[in-house]
Amino acid sequence: MISALNLPRLSATEMLRGIAAPMLIVMLLAMMVLPLPPFVLDMLFTFNIAFSIMVLLVAMNTIKPLEFAVFPTVLLVTTLLRLSLNIASTRVVLLEGHTGPGAAGKVIESFGHFLVGDNYAVGLVVFVIMVVINFVVITKGAGRIAEVGARFTLDAMPGKQMAIDADLNAGLIGEEEARKRRAVIAQEADFFGSMDGASKFVRGDAVAGIIILMINILGGLIVGVLQHDMDIARAAKNYTLLTIGDGLVAQIPALIISTAAGLVVSRVSMDQNTGQQLMTQVLAKPLPLLITGAIIGVMGMVPGMPHFAFLLLASGFAGAAYWMHQRNLTAEQADSAPAVTPQAAPETLDVSWSDVTPVDTLGLEVGFRLIPMVDKAQDGELLRRIKAIRRKFTQDIGFLPPVIHIRDNLDLRPNSYRITLKGVEIGAHEAQPGLFLAINPGGVSTPIAGASTQDPAFGLPAVWIDAAQRDSAQQQGYTVVDASTMVATHISQLIHANAADLLGRQELQQLIDHLSRDTPKLVEDIIPKLIPMVTLQRVLQNLLEERVHIRDMRTIIEVISAHAARTQDAGELTALVRVALGRGIVQQLFPGKSDLQVMALDPDLERLLVQSAQVGAGDGLVFEPGLADTLLRGTQAAARHQEQLGLPAVLLTPSSLRPVLSRFLRRGVSSLTVLAHTEVPDARSIKVNSVIGSKA
Repeated sequence: MISALNLPRLSATEMLRGIAAPMLIVMLLAMMVLPLPPFVLDMLFTFNIAFSIMVLLVAMNTIKPLEFAVFPTVLLVTTLLRLSLNIASTRVVLLEGHTGPGAAGKVIESFGHFLVGDNYAVGLVVFVIMVVINFVVITKGAGRIAEVGARFTLDAMPGKQMAIDADLNAGLIGEEEARKRRAVIAQEADFFGSMDGASKFVRGDAVAGIIILMINILGGLIVGVLQHDMDIARAAKNYTLLTIGDGLVAQIPALIISTAAGLVVSRVSMDQNTGQQLMTQVLAKPLPLLITGAIIGVMGMVPGMPHFAFLLLASGFAGAAYWMHQRNLTAEQADSAPAVTPQAAPETLDVSWSDVTPVDTLGLEVGFRLIPMVDKAQDGELLRRIKAIRRKFTQDIGFLPPVIHIRDNLDLRPNSYRITLKGVEIGAHEAQPGLFLAINPGGVSTPIAGASTQDPAFGLPAVWIDAAQRDSAQQQGYTVVDASTMVATHISQLIHANAADLLGRQELQQLIDHLSRDTPKLVEDIIPKLIPMVTLQRVLQNLLEERVHIRDMRTIIEVISAHAARTQDAGELTALVRVALGRGIVQQLFPGKSDLQVMALDPDLERLLVQSAQVGAGDGLVFEPGLADTLLRGTQAAARHQEQLGLPAVLLTPSSLRPVLSRFLRRGVSSLTVLAHTEVPDARSIKVNSVIGSKA
């Protein structure tokens, strides 16, 4: 039924919170109708006292009134609770009062005997005094403060709204901050308005207490004398003591709640609760305490005065004043200790270029649980692997990458790490030290118990397992690595993928210096006489962007030197260099002497693209949207077919189309390599597995 009505699914806690308030109101109303045994009354009276104390403590510890915005509702609920208990206890008193003072439970009996000394006249006076204090003093004052606060808050709303609009128009705050401030203003108006009305509940409760007291006494006398044949003195004593005990049990929590209401509406909003304000404003200065102690001491010396009490309290005030004076002196000395000379202060506060922090080219940030993996003092395994990664990169790509700067980052989750390139995140994941990552390379159908995740380097499904499952996972076909190996592989994959961005001017200069040791004359004649450094850097970056290594720098320099006099265009020079490096490019894609099993364009589509490239020479090739979509979809399907055959996704095109097709298609097929016909050595045979595009 719930799913049919499309109702939201709630947790057990949310459902309990949702029905708690309605159930409470129903229980309070039930207490007025259903008879309650004395034991239940004891529990409810005790709960009423405890709840009122808790409300008072919460009110004292709030910083701003809105932190206790539910207080008006609490006033209503507590008032209803007390009235319900009065009705329930009245029923028991009138029905069972003839049996003795314990008829309505131990709590009422204790208040009737212990607090008023078993004297109903004293109890009546105490009850009336408490009602007067609550009604005339506390409740009336709190109600007046709430009334004035509500009026002032409403009057101040337009000015506050205009101030918010002015700050928003001046750009000092954003729209979100302005919305929050407006909401706070509306909540303040609602709160003080609600408090103004809720204070009437407390005043009505005090009046109801007096009326209930009179009704119970008169009703008790009538019931005791007429129904239970008691004499008037005994009936008056029994029912009056029970009524007084009942009234005191109800009025003490009412007095506490009224005090809490007064504290909430009378406090001035500061960044301190009531106790802190008292300590910092009333008891913060030693002089008032010292003068007070002196006056009390003089009064204690007057003949006939209780010397011990006055002199003891005077000594306490004097001691507190001395202690506070010493504390203030210590604080002043601490504040003045680090003072510097006027000449030194501007120098220490001045800004210099040393305050500019350079951005790391390569960075690794780790959460605190991964620190042992990169801590040299703890022989971190990942440190050795990072050194091996840079060595392998240098051997594979042909230049030394920047150092990977490692630091801890407490803003990250404990098991998280992130890899940055020039301050920008290029990869992030989580590692589980002490566990092993079982990677499904494909084809493994047997599930293994553990926390499911994904291999960050290649996106393969994986599971975190413990050491006991390692052998079993390997036997089932999983590739199992530890956490440091996973992070190292992720770093290696990312720096290979971003090799072009890692070849900066500093790395290029180091590469040229290294090359000049073997062929100094070649480098001296070409750089920068024939070609500037920036053009050489762009050519090398073009090669790296398409995953072509630059280990054969001699060939690259020779090709550039042969054509630099004719063109300085980095794109043309890159194409010429690729032709010279063609044997190495093909060997990297298809090792050995096997056939080149590649993808190719449909002849008609290829002819159309070549003509478009010739017409738009110099401006680049612009694809018609429908043609671009067809070309991209066909390339993606052909690349998947190549991968299913276990072959690299290689597209063979005319040299005039190769650069533009490479830039366009690699956005949709990241693993694609586009080769020109001129880059394929004559000794290698070609086999076309897939044809992209349909005949026109």
